[in-house]
Amino acid sequence: MWGQRHAQSGQFKNSRLIMLDREGFRPNVGIILLNHKNQVFWGKRIRTHSWQFPQGGIKHGETPEQAMYRELHEEVGLKHEHVRILARTRDWLRYEVPDHYIRREARGHYRGQKQIWFLLQLLGHDSDLNLRATDHPEFDAWRWNDYWVPLEAVIEFKRGVYQLALNELARFLPRQHPQNRFLRAGMRTPGQRESAPRSPFGAVAHSAHALDVAAQEGAQEKVSPAPDRDPPGH
Repeated sequence: MWGQRHAQSGQFKNSRLIMLDREGFRPNVGIILLNHKNQVFWGKRIRTHSWQFPQGGIKHGETPEQAMYRELHEEVGLKHEHVRILARTRDWLRYEVPDHYIRREARGHYRGQKQIWFLLQLLGHDSDLNLRATDHPEFDAWRWNDYWVPLEAVIEFKRGVYQLALNELARFLPRQHPQNRFLRAGMRTPGQRESAPRSPFGAVAHSAHALDVAAQEGAQEKVSPAPDRDPPGH
């Protein structure tokens, strides 16, 4: 969801404001939530036909991990104890928002989002999820989907980032144990790492590292008006 604050003086008095880096991108987090079958939470954005992962802006003074836990509760109703972090993307992944989704006075300042993506494993139960945890829900329906989500269901300008995040984090998916390991073909020796599932999107473009919560990029921030309305998928 879009973080907001109000200017009290200057040109944009009473306008919604967001924090941007020098290049015009808003710091943001994305969340890929797994169940015990390595299926992912797939949410339908409220009053639209678009499906997406939970995501939201990083507020001033927050780390990406702090923002992730806040957004996880606001959008999905889960708390810290309901999940564990498996991995996160090493670098910011960026997408630009088309001009027609951006408030007129913000054009030329605001360009889009830069995101750190987290891969989480659900430790709780499906019943712990609550799309109405706040009075401004982001989703009106959800389901468990195969890890390689259908990108055609995602708003077009975000598909590239989804592809990069899923590819980068795939090698951290928990290993699935069959009921009878002796019937499994091509068994690996104990301790041998299982390779990441093959991506339908192509080669992995970035690397990732587990449980790394490095500080946010030290780019100078500035304040600019928010988009006139939230684009699908923030």
